Amino acid sequence: MREGRCNPMQYETLLNRTLVEMKPSGIRRFFDLAHEMEDVISLSVGEPDFSTPWHIREVGIKTLERGKTWYSPNAGFIELRSAIARYLQRRFRVSYDPKTEVLVTVGGSEAIDLCMRSLINPGDEVLVPSPSFVCYSPLAAMAGGVPVPLETKAEDHFRLTAQTLKAAITPKTKLLILPIPNNPTGAVLRRRHMEELAEVLRGTDIFVLSDEIYSELTYHDEGPTSFASIDGMQERTLLVSGFSKAYAMTGWRLGYVCGPSAVMSQIVKLHQYGIMSAPTTAQYAAIEAMDNGDDDVVAMRDDYNQRRRLIVDELNRMGLTCFDPLGAFYVFPSIQITGMTSEEFCVTLLKEKHVAVVPGTAFGDCGEGFVRISYCYSIKHIVEAMRRMREFLTERGFLKEGE
Repeated sequence: MREGRCNPMQYETLLNRTLVEMKPSGIRRFFDLAHEMEDVISLSVGEPDFSTPWHIREVGIKTLERGKTWYSPNAGFIELRSAIARYLQRRFRVSYDPKTEVLVTVGGSEAIDLCMRSLINPGDEVLVPSPSFVCYSPLAAMAGGVPVPLETKAEDHFRLTAQTLKAAITPKTKLLILPIPNNPTGAVLRRRHMEELAEVLRGTDIFVLSDEIYSELTYHDEGPTSFASIDGMQERTLLVSGFSKAYAMTGWRLGYVCGPSAVMSQIVKLHQYGIMSAPTTAQYAAIEAMDNGDDDVVAMRDDYNQRRRLIVDELNRMGLTCFDPLGAFYVFPSIQITGMTSEEFCVTLLKEKHVAVVPGTAFGDCGEGFVRISYCYSIKHIVEAMRRMREFLTERGFLKEGE
């Protein structure tokens, strides 16, 4: 004990209790375990294996060469906010004023956090479809809200239904989280599904956080639809998106949120004090992505679609039944034929065959019996991973030779 100090610091009593009680991310756990082992094929993280397209990188490089390294305005360069507004009008037919209704953030994750903290008062209920991305419920809790899971089911292709939504609404409901498409399941909401949800919300004061980070990675003929484009919904919707997934710009850490000016003015204030502004170099590169990146998105989406069809077919052939996920770059197969829990399956597969996937329970309790597999990896890696998984199932007697 140091001289002059009588009692050691009691850290457990000083830290934020909500944070201390929060579980670490199940995704990162398996990612870290995989990195400690040799010859591991990791299908655990949702990071594109493409490099950022060259013309986007080149713009970033040139801004550095020209010394454009200063702060941007708090809300982001008006040139980028205008490019985002043009893109949303072009692709989704929704109109936003770049001066008052668009904010550039440090990744989509900051955008989600800002929306939560700007809207939620202590005790407000936040409806969170489950399974869904790991950050929603913890961020809602850290903002003082009460996360309310809305169970989605395999027989509905993990789509949130109007009936489930209506049954969950109480006088305390403040916010609905709506991931379009969904991580981890790859589930999509077609326009008719969104209209059914919108009908439930009309006449309420419930806001919607529409997380559309995967919206460009949609594999059906209807194409992507923004919830804000549904009649009467834009006034109650905060549209969150970014550049990480569709443009392969994960490390640039850039996202955005759009919404009604009265709400956005408060969100910008919070961003102003907590972050100040998004990275300058990334913003210049993102202008190029918004204005000239459509062909890159199509090329990468076509490649993902090829991988998607391959992995879904292989999983179904080996008895790990999987519905056809029409969005993002994840599949969510059932592992119930093994009799293992999701955690047991993932740990055993990693130890015995050096293949890393993520337990469905990392995304909510109703993910039990499922695992998330990312297909944003090369065909070569996917084929080898599927071979090892088939071998694993065969050796344990869950699959007969030749099946």
